[in-house]
Amino acid sequence: MSSQIDLAAAAHEHLPADVADTWLSLLRPGIRLISADDGDGAEVGYLGGEPELPDELAWPVWEGHGPLSFIASVDCAALPQGAGEMGLPVDGRLLFFHFDGQYDDGEAMVFASDPESQAGARVVYVPAGRAGAQRATPEGIEPYKRIWLTSRTVSTAPSYDHPVLHDAFGADFTQATEPEHPLRSREFCSAISSGEGPLHQLGGYAWPVQGDVEYEVAQAALGGSVDWRDPALASEASRWLLLAQFDSDDNANMMWGDTGMLYWLIRPDDLTARRFDRAMFTWQCC
Repeated sequence: MSSQIDLAAAAHEHLPADVADTWLSLLRPGIRLISADDGDGAEVGYLGGEPELPDELAWPVWEGHGPLSFIASVDCAALPQGAGEMGLPVDGRLLFFHFDGQYDDGEAMVFASDPESQAGARVVYVPAGRAGAQRATPEGIEPYKRIWLTSRTVSTAPSYDHPVLHDAFGADFTQATEPEHPLRSREFCSAISSGEGPLHQLGGYAWPVQGDVEYEVAQAALGGSVDWRDPALASEASRWLLLAQFDSDDNANMMWGDTGMLYWLIRPDDLTARRFDRAMFTWQCC
């Protein structure tokens, strides 16, 4: 069961007052998705199993490679009240699919560094009022175990290389100087570590397994050939928000590489316009 970290208490205990106030102003709400066996409240969706799809909607396929695996379904109307303020739909359903290597024994993979592979990850939005029936999983892939999900609203913090930190703290944070910046101290980083997982989440800041995922999708959005030191990359990275992340989860038989995480990010204007087909995907593992 995932635990909620008191970010405000950690900031006030381990950071100078001015740094704590600035950092706390950057926090974003997110919605943690929790196994119904561990959480309280109404079910808001599920991992795995077989999705409900309208009859006229084809099962997502990566052309030339095969059908995508179904990852999760979220009933937006059942989400906590703050979901709408985060830009998430207040009705309809969001479905997430990913080409996970089952169909071709891992020959093709989806990477942000290969923009053409983005067709191997898909977000499908089914508006309210469109009936759907449970759709059988295509031959050649096995569905993941169904896990029903509840939810709760949480505060989330930017990881230490996130563009908003660089904007907020400037050279004092980005330059390697002595003494160490308080946000990089071992005590503070330990105090705000993610705690227990799995960390399935909608909105807020991503929990990166490796580097910041915003830079990875920005690289793909710019064509995959931009130097990591190019200011255009940081500018593009600041334009992307986390839509959803799905962690490795033993209960659902989901394992992304070596205890990795799947991420979908989206630009705010696309989120507002419900252009979920423009969401971009990346994944990371240990």
